[in-house]
Amino acid sequence: MARGDDQLQQFVSEALHQGLDRARIREALLTAGWTADRVDAALRAWAAVPFPVPVPRPQPSLSARAAFLHLLLFATLYISAWDAGKVIFYLIEHAFPDPAAGSLSERSLRWSLAGLIVAFPIFVFSFRAVQRLLAREPEVRASAGRRWMIGITLFLAALFVIGDLTAVVHGLLGGELTVRFALKALTVAVIAGGIFVYFLQGLRQAEEAQ
Repeated sequence: MARGDDQLQQFVSEALHQGLDRARIREALLTAGWTADRVDAALRAWAAVPFPVPVPRPQPSLSARAAFLHLLLFATLYISAWDAGKVIFYLIEHAFPDPAAGSLSERSLRWSLAGLIVAFPIFVFSFRAVQRLLAREPEVRASAGRRWMIGITLFLAALFVIGDLTAVVHGLLGGELTVRFALKALTVAVIAGGIFVYFLQGLRQAEEAQ
C-alpha cells in the first residue's frame, strides 16, 4: 500500500474511532483534495458495525493456490484462443484456396491441434475451479492480482481487435477484401472480442466488489 493510502486509512480509522459520521469524513477528505474513489475505498475498508473501535473488513488478496489457478486459467486461455484461431484459419484456407497467398502447413496444424487438445481441457478445469473459488471466497474477485491479470487480458484482446479492424479497413481501401480474408478477420473479431467482452464484465464486477 502506498504511503498516501496509509495516511488516508489512518485518518479514517481515527475519525471513525471518534464517532464522526461517514458522510462528514468523506466531505472533509474530498475538500482536502482526495479523489472520491480513494475516499470511498478507504471508508469501505471499515465495517459499519456497532463496536467501540473501528472494525476492519477482510482485505481482498490472492492466496498461493488462487494465484496458481488464475495464472493457469489465463495461460491456457491464451494458448487455446491462439491455437483455435490457427485451426480455423487452416480450414478457411482450404475452403478458399489462394495460391498467391499460401496457407498454413499441415505441420503447423498438428502443433495447433496438439496445443488445443492439451490446453483447452486444462482451461475448462481451471475456469471451473476459479468459479468455485469465487463463490466460496467472493473477496478474491476484488484482489489486485486478479484485476491486473484481467487488465492485461483486456489490453491484449483490445490490441487484436484494433489490429483486426485496421487490416479490414486496409483491405477495403485497397480493394483486396476477399471472402477468405473477411472470414479470417471475423474469426479474430469473434475470439478476441468475445474474450474482451467477458473479462470487461469481470473487471466491472471486481471494481464493484471493492
